[in-house]
Amino acid sequence: MRKALSYLLVVGGALVMLFPFAWAVITSITPGGSVLASPPDFTPEGANLGAYGKLLEVTPFWRILLNSAWIGAASTILQLVTSAMAAYAFARLPFPGRGALFAVYLATLMVPLQVLIVPLFIEMRTFNLIDTYFAVLAPTIASAFGVFLLRQAIAQVPKEFDEAAVLDGAGHFRIFALIVVPLIRPALATFAIFGFMASWNSYLWPLVIIKSPEFMTLPLGLAELHGRFTTEWNVVMAGSVVSVVPILILYLFAQKHVIASVAQSGLK
Repeated sequence: MRKALSYLLVVGGALVMLFPFAWAVITSITPGGSVLASPPDFTPEGANLGAYGKLLEVTPFWRILLNSAWIGAASTILQLVTSAMAAYAFARLPFPGRGALFAVYLATLMVPLQVLIVPLFIEMRTFNLIDTYFAVLAPTIASAFGVFLLRQAIAQVPKEFDEAAVLDGAGHFRIFALIVVPLIRPALATFAIFGFMASWNSYLWPLVIIKSPEFMTLPLGLAELHGRFTTEWNVVMAGSVVSVVPILILYLFAQKHVIASVAQSGLK
């Protein structure tokens, strides 16, 4: 009985979480569909993919999608590299003030992006980087959350591996690249998903720093679909559905490592 109740709760939770996505898909294939319908109509008449075709007509959608994809990929790779190296230093290299510096670094997690918008904008303007790809990418090169997450993963790697490698003549770079990084792949995959999602969904900073349509990212492109007086919700939902697909694909590829990361945390 308890097992059946557990399955029932899991299925119920899954249905609740899938409901908004199902509503978005149905609205996107409904001519003149509206998210304001109450209750939502899950049996649309004359369902078609016209909204997806119109999405490509009213916006340079493929260019916008490509912008978000490569910016997200570049941001994720840079964060993985910088966070993993910093995490190794905090976890393995003894130096004066390491604990205090790590605490200060973590304290930056409590500073919201809204507080940093003005100084970041002034910095980009000083270097004449406004309305460039690099300006969108620059604030995401390092991540305090990534350093914290990967430091915890590295701390779980037995130091005996390091000592054995040192006896074989390995230095910190070889220990990091050949021993530590392969052993924390689940944590790296988990952080890669978080990092990519943060970049993919970022709206405020690109809105401030980007002016030209050719540099526009996906959240800005979706915002452009909202009219001043009327909004074609089926087109907006079509864009939203397409924007979710890359995240789903990324998670499907990385889910094994994510589950392993959670399992390792539980065993710890």
